[in-house]
Amino acid sequence: MTLDKIKKILNAKVIVGSDALNADIKMACGCDLMSDVLAFVKSDSLLLTGLTNPQVIRTVEMSDIKAVCFVRGKKPDKETVELAKSKNIPLLLTDFPLFEACGKLYKEGLAGCSEINE
Repeated sequence: MTLDKIKKILNAKVIVGSDALNADIKMACGCDLMSDVLAFVKSDSLLLTGLTNPQVIRTVEMSDIKAVCFVRGKKPDKETVELAKSKNIPLLLTDFPLFEACGKLYKEGLAGCSEINE
């Protein structure tokens, strides 16, 4: 699924990376524990999270995750946005809560990280 389709499904705003909306996202994970992201999330994923600090971007970079979508309308601070820009990591923002955002994407056919073996 493309990042553009995800944007439309979640009625999301692009914070960073409008030029990367054609990126192919293979799966998604909803998580607020960055230790779980490091342990369980696979590359080429979308991370949906309510955490908005720079540690999210550092974790995403280490995990080779393609993009982040912040949920519940939570906006990242300037430092987080600038770090994402410098790392070319697209950031989206949706007003949906985490559970609903994940459910909408799953309903539209985007796999979860446990469903795809690498």
